[in-house]
Amino acid sequence: MKNFAGGKRKLLGDTLAAAKAEGRAALITYFPAGFPTVGGGTEAVKAMLESGADVVEVGLPHSDPVLDGPVIQTADDIALRGGVKIADVLRTVREAHAATGKPVLVMTYWNPVDRYGVERFATELAEAGGAGCILPDLPVQESAEWRAQAEKHDLATVFLVAPSSTDARLAEITAAGSGFVYATSLMGVTGARASAGEAAGELVRRTRATSGLPVCVGIGVANGRQAAGIAGFADGVIVGSALVKAMLDAPGEAEGLAAVRALTGELARGVRGLA
Repeated sequence: MKNFAGGKRKLLGDTLAAAKAEGRAALITYFPAGFPTVGGGTEAVKAMLESGADVVEVGLPHSDPVLDGPVIQTADDIALRGGVKIADVLRTVREAHAATGKPVLVMTYWNPVDRYGVERFATELAEAGGAGCILPDLPVQESAEWRAQAEKHDLATVFLVAPSSTDARLAEITAAGSGFVYATSLMGVTGARASAGEAAGELVRRTRATSGLPVCVGIGVANGRQAAGIAGFADGVIVGSALVKAMLDAPGEAEGLAAVRALTGELARGVRGLA
């Protein structure tokens, strides 16, 4: 096991900057902890990082994932029925980061963090080597307690912006966030789409006008061609549902891991203009 001590938020920033220096967008992938099992989910996250993902978001399964579409809802349900706990999420982060040295974030709704204890969660995420947290349902105006703990433990706080966000709202959100800005390319829930949305480019432009943070686009990207399209104007391409579906559709865990590796490789070629 490798040991990468300290500077996880800096590692995230450096990773995104390195991709930019290569003239490409970063590839950021998502996978829920505990799916299809705790061990299987950990291996899937490692597989992504080993197959070309620059950053991974580890999902904390939730019983009411309001932002997520049916694919991730199904995976979350499997994980929850399997008894996944926050300790398993942190184990996934720890093992994936230790094995690869790459940035690993947790994507979670706010209620589990609040119930677990904000300071406790931030402390344990940092101890696990986590680079930060993506909090899709935490309003910026209610985030002071979390951001104080994130700052104390050197964790990035990634907020979401949407095409419906006003310019004033974009400025408020980007001023409070760190690491990068998660731009949702479509109105609605996560899931692969035929198109990643014409509004994405305009949202990236408007967001960049308010902040120097990298702007990464997610929701709707399913293949290398779409990744290449988004990479043409965004600092990062975020893919989740398509990778989860690859595991869901496989007849077994080994086949699922192979499918996850293959799709991650295709997406990695896409952000490099090689798809």
